[in-house]
Amino acid sequence: MSEMLQPKNPSKFDSVALVICFLPCLFLAFGRSGAQATTPLSEVAALNAILGRWGRTASATSSPAWNISGEPCSGAATDSTNFDSTAFNPAIKCDCSYDNATTCHITQLKVDALDVVGRIPDELQNLTYLTNLHLVRNYLTGPLPAFIGTLTGLQYLSVGTNALSGGIPKELGKLTNLLSLSIATNNFSGPLPLELGNLTKLQQLYVSSCGASGEFPSTISGLQNLKTLWLGNNNFTGKIPDFSRTNITVLRMQGNSFEGPIPSGLSRMTNIIDLRISDIQKGSSSLAFISNLTSLSTLILRNCKISDIIPSNFSQYTSFQKLDLSFNNLTGQLPQSLFNLNLLSHLFLGNNNLSGSLPANKSVTLLNIDLSYNQLAGSFPSWASQQNLKLNLVANNFIIGSSNSSVLPSGLNCLQRDIPCNRGAPIYSSFAIKCGSNKTITASDGTLYEIDNQILTTASYYVTETNKWAVSTVGSFSDASNADYILYSLSQFTNTLESELYQTARISPSSLRYYGLGLQNGNYTVKLHFAETQILDPPTWKSNGRRIFDIYIQGNLREKDFDIRKEAGEKSLAAVIKEYVAPVTGNFLEIHFFWAGKGTCCVPTQGYYGGSISAISVYPYDFTPTVSNKPPSTTSTSKKKTSIIAGTTAGVVALGLLLIFGILIYWHKKRLNKEEDDELIEMIARPDTFTYSELKTATEDFNSANKLGEGGFGPVY
Repeated sequence: MSEMLQPKNPSKFDSVALVICFLPCLFLAFGRSGAQATTPLSEVAALNAILGRWGRTASATSSPAWNISGEPCSGAATDSTNFDSTAFNPAIKCDCSYDNATTCHITQLKVDALDVVGRIPDELQNLTYLTNLHLVRNYLTGPLPAFIGTLTGLQYLSVGTNALSGGIPKELGKLTNLLSLSIATNNFSGPLPLELGNLTKLQQLYVSSCGASGEFPSTISGLQNLKTLWLGNNNFTGKIPDFSRTNITVLRMQGNSFEGPIPSGLSRMTNIIDLRISDIQKGSSSLAFISNLTSLSTLILRNCKISDIIPSNFSQYTSFQKLDLSFNNLTGQLPQSLFNLNLLSHLFLGNNNLSGSLPANKSVTLLNIDLSYNQLAGSFPSWASQQNLKLNLVANNFIIGSSNSSVLPSGLNCLQRDIPCNRGAPIYSSFAIKCGSNKTITASDGTLYEIDNQILTTASYYVTETNKWAVSTVGSFSDASNADYILYSLSQFTNTLESELYQTARISPSSLRYYGLGLQNGNYTVKLHFAETQILDPPTWKSNGRRIFDIYIQGNLREKDFDIRKEAGEKSLAAVIKEYVAPVTGNFLEIHFFWAGKGTCCVPTQGYYGGSISAISVYPYDFTPTVSNKPPSTTSTSKKKTSIIAGTTAGVVALGLLLIFGILIYWHKKRLNKEEDDELIEMIARPDTFTYSELKTATEDFNSANKLGEGGFGPVY
């Protein structure tokens, strides 16, 4: 009995039973903690369909990798890989925190610059957890579907730089969580929907070059959280919107059809650092509204019909880096305070009515200055010779003399008001230029295209040594570092048998002018050669760009919104030739390529826009020239040059003959002297003989005062 009261050791059977009882609990616990979260099949199917339609896959062997054939929310889709990495493309990111970390949802989708072709698939609407949809730089066509409005979790929506068309869906107004919206660089039509005013959280809106038209919705201009707005290169009309209720820091609205004046309410945008307005259609404006905008670093008010004087005190604008007030009606003088700003590097004041002289001083950082086409005069300050300075003073009233011309590139005297070189005394009747080329080219018709390879950038000009033609360029490619002002291509071009004429082109982001100088008056044929080399043929995102500019000849608008590819039948690498008849009445011709804010800014590269010209030829249209068409060195001064050469040659010949004659006389006398010495030696045993130098010394260089007379052998001293 006592044994029965003793505690017993557990049997093997009891231990096994205990383990079996706890196993289900252990497996359940480990299963919950170790099972991989999965993505709903509807999202997996949608993702597969979207990328399948676009011919794109995610390879598990790539780096960084995610798995499209099995569980997409794995690898780089869930780890710390940066979604914005260029190597991670196409890309997704997932949030696997749902349902106690057992469910993943696709929250971000990126297909960037992969040239996917096609429409936006309907399956996209099944990715209802998306917060970031990034489909930029492709060749997506068709409409932006209305179902986009069902993806209400979106915070970032970017479909820019595609070929989407149709109306801009009002359903975008349902995406009230949006912080950033980009539909820029597409082929949409019609107005921006008023419903975009519902996006009260919106901070960034990019609608530039999207094809929108009509009045800009006042509902958008009242979005208080809006900080960045790009709306350039569209067909917006009506009054300029008043954005004073916003917190905008960047506003770009170039290249539309807005009417002035610039609203005074913009003066309340005191946080703005980048303001760009251009090409206003009507109404006169002033500069009064910028008085409070002291945070500005970039201010572009170009071709805005501003009639005003430049404020005398710019000292409060300490952040200014770029100021462009060109193509307005500014009067008065250049304020010294403007030239003293420490951060200002680019100053464009060309095509105004400014007078007076250049400021005496300038900050060392101000290296790009355009003052062309004003009424400036006087002498040049010492800073005009600063190294690396780009200074354009074309079409002013400076008198270029020998004392002050050395500090500037040669030829400026030919490009002052009224183009004085050979004015009234023409010597040329044609010229041809291979723009941007470092070699001459002879075309099949015998035209000789001259070299044009000078490095001309932000504010530059060049006049040929023969004063036959000249070129002037102005402008800075916005947001582009190390931008090229000459384009090169080794391609062969269609529509021509002379591809070499189109393999270089000179470009300019603002104003590019070519001049014919000293031309005989009369009507001329102006033949312009163009070709688009960088914006490619579809289907590729690099075909979504548009280069658009205006062409003026002799100040008359000949082409508005000229588009090279459009003229070539929507083809790149195709030659386009435009011919015009232009009168020359003052012995000079001006051809002007002007960018009026139209066209895309950033396709295929940042800062790719503005005028472009491959070659120019100019010749008489309906008259027979009576001038030689040769430079002065072979025409007007040829007789003088011939006289100089003839006179010089005659002098050299005469001097040579005299020298030869003198040598002959010397040797003849030397021979006679030797014979006489021999006779003396025969008569006298030891005669006294003297050297020539001894005789010269004794007679004081044969001084006539020492002359005794003359005998048969000459003078006797």
